[in-house]
Amino acid sequence: MLGFLGITPSDERLSIYTSLEPGLTRLARVFWQGHLADVERGIVHCGKFEGYFRLFRSRVLPLVHSRRAVEALLQERGRPEREEFYERRWNSLAWRLMFRVFFSRFVMGRLGRDPEFFRYVEGSVAERILSRTRYAFTVLPTHDNPYLEYVLTGGFSRALPRYLRRERFEAVREGMGRLTLHTGPIEEAAAAHRGRGFDGFNLSDIFEYLDSQTCSEIYSTLLESASPRARLVYWNMLARRRCPSEFGQRVRELEDESRRLFERDRAFFYSAFVVEEVKA
Repeated sequence: MLGFLGITPSDERLSIYTSLEPGLTRLARVFWQGHLADVERGIVHCGKFEGYFRLFRSRVLPLVHSRRAVEALLQERGRPEREEFYERRWNSLAWRLMFRVFFSRFVMGRLGRDPEFFRYVEGSVAERILSRTRYAFTVLPTHDNPYLEYVLTGGFSRALPRYLRRERFEAVREGMGRLTLHTGPIEEAAAAHRGRGFDGFNLSDIFEYLDSQTCSEIYSTLLESASPRARLVYWNMLARRRCPSEFGQRVRELEDESRRLFERDRAFFYSAFVVEEVKA
């Protein structure tokens, strides 16, 4: 599976896919047969944002920092040493200028993400991402952060994301039989599978890209399918989102837990991690 995703050499990926194909649905087989080039490249590398990072590390980052500097950044250090390295060797004027251009709303909206993703973002996109990047380079350990390593090197040689670690393989495989897949909007899935009620909702950062009215409508649908004490968890990247005010009597934010988990979050581009609980 790691080879299929793109972590082992490319000549193994198609053979791994061939071994998996009999277990796919007809529609899935049709889709992947039309995307064999993506399989050969490694599907973890094929997203639009992943392509943006590839452009960054191959064409842009080398203009301001050498490969040796990247390797030095990813070495194991204590926090004081990481902060000193960042300020003395990494945080140059060229780095800051490059970052403000490449991660600007204008450039990201044309090369990295759909411009609509920034519709509800206020202020400078680049400055906010730069602040979070400094956090990842100084406060968080750099030597075992798989997301940082992927952005800077294009692979995982020091650490794997949790879902790919060998010690978690059996737990992942055992849980596959408990999955129910639903293709469609999340509010449709919530209504179709409410049953006895959901105990938890992992919502990624879906509210980031929606206007306040749509957020409220979706949030209302989720609450209708939620069990007492169910938790809703989601990220904010650039737009601040919380439980809509009209549901404040039914939901409480677990601020301490949100803060504690966010401080450990290696996916450093996000600006907040929100944990909310439906009141019993």
